[in-house]
Amino acid sequence: MSAKHAITTLALAGAISTALATLAAAAPLTKAEAEAAVAAKKEKCFGVALKGQNDCAAGPGTTCQGTSTVDFQGNAWKFVQGGTCTSIDLPGGKKGSLKPV
Repeated sequence: MSAKHAITTLALAGAISTALATLAAAAPLTKAEAEAAVAAKKEKCFGVALKGQNDCAAGPGTTCQGTSTVDFQGNAWKFVQGGTCTSIDLPGGKKGSLKPV
């Protein structure tokens, strides 16, 4: 096998691994994951997730976890420690919200 062929094969394998990892990360939260968050006294906080880092509910045209398209998207939420959501400071003087913004 030539060095060029070996490098091409490694690059392709890396691209496939990245694609599979992205698909796995974008899957909806499982029931067990959601129950664990609730048991840990976490709450859904809208508008605080960075692009692609939401836990779910990223609005029309998205599937769920990791699908928010902009930072601080108002209809995307992230689990945060219970009782802290509305005190999280966001750009523009906004705060986290317990309901979609």
